[in-house]
Amino acid sequence: MAKSILNKKSLTFLENYLNNAAPTGYEWDGQKLWMDYLKPYVDEFFTDTYGTAVAVINPKAKFKVVIEGHADEISWYVNYISDNGLLYVIRNGGSDHQIAPSKIVNIHTKDGIIKGVFGWPAIHTRNKSKEEAPKPDNIFIDVGAKDKEEVEKMGIHVGCVITYPDTFHILNGDKFVCRALDNRMGGFMIAEVARLLHENKKKLPFGLYITNSVQEEIGLRGAQMIAERIKPDVAIVTDVTHDTTTPMIDKKKQGSVELGAGPVIAYAPAVQQKLRDLITTTAEQKKIPFQRAALSRATGTDTDAFAYSNSGVASALISLPLRYMHTTVEMVHRDDVENVIKLIYETLLKMKNGETFSYFE
Repeated sequence: MAKSILNKKSLTFLENYLNNAAPTGYEWDGQKLWMDYLKPYVDEFFTDTYGTAVAVINPKAKFKVVIEGHADEISWYVNYISDNGLLYVIRNGGSDHQIAPSKIVNIHTKDGIIKGVFGWPAIHTRNKSKEEAPKPDNIFIDVGAKDKEEVEKMGIHVGCVITYPDTFHILNGDKFVCRALDNRMGGFMIAEVARLLHENKKKLPFGLYITNSVQEEIGLRGAQMIAERIKPDVAIVTDVTHDTTTPMIDKKKQGSVELGAGPVIAYAPAVQQKLRDLITTTAEQKKIPFQRAALSRATGTDTDAFAYSNSGVASALISLPLRYMHTTVEMVHRDDVENVIKLIYETLLKMKNGETFSYFE
């Protein structure tokens, strides 16, 4: 493989894919972009009722291997419209109330996007002795309306979903920054694995199911549904994990993970040890830098949904280090992105048809 994996076409797709809104429960426009990009590299697609998209290589093969990311991004719902035309919100996923004040938002209506802002009292007007922090019950959106009736005439109603419009950019040549890198980067990286397999004319001895699941941010729901449908033998999941080198993070609790130091291989009960060992051995043999993370009980990712489906599926988690999770300035390192892609690609090439990873063979 060439030293650099990502090319101009890859980065154009990544930018378009990230800039498109795909809030939990409303992922389908992003899924269409994803499938259009993958079309030259796979044999077929299928989707499910809630919008999970699966691209398949070797669909007739009996043995099935999944590589997976999730497509949805955190967002808000309109929960209440006050008489003076202000919108109060509830979370759709783990949206951070502390970053909301002064952010511009897109309110999605059936007639299109309505712009608004998360307002906040000016510093001059706040009571300094009892300064109130942003909380889910005091943040609000101003759409410039004078009252509730005017808001409703705009097509805004309770249940409208709200996203941030922040778009993709690159810092210092090698840091990708955007909202929703968690986990649109996962969908991007597994798509690049499929591209590499096609361009390098690699033939796999098993069926490969490139899976972009919905509704991870509210409890791994999309992965749970699609695992039951695919019934895979093996699943390699990729998601993001916390870079712990920035201020106010306790490494004794969060572990030590650094941007640019390589993919993070998870150690957890849901991670099947022999599959994980294949991944770490592959990284060592191919000189792919990697890091390790220990996760107590659940991984908190779609790995858990696949691992415990269908009487148990050999599953593993390869994570991408990320700064500022669940903000609009999530940040990853290009080298880590390329190395996650390499690690999944090279692991697939080492995997045997029918390999069960049983401890008792």
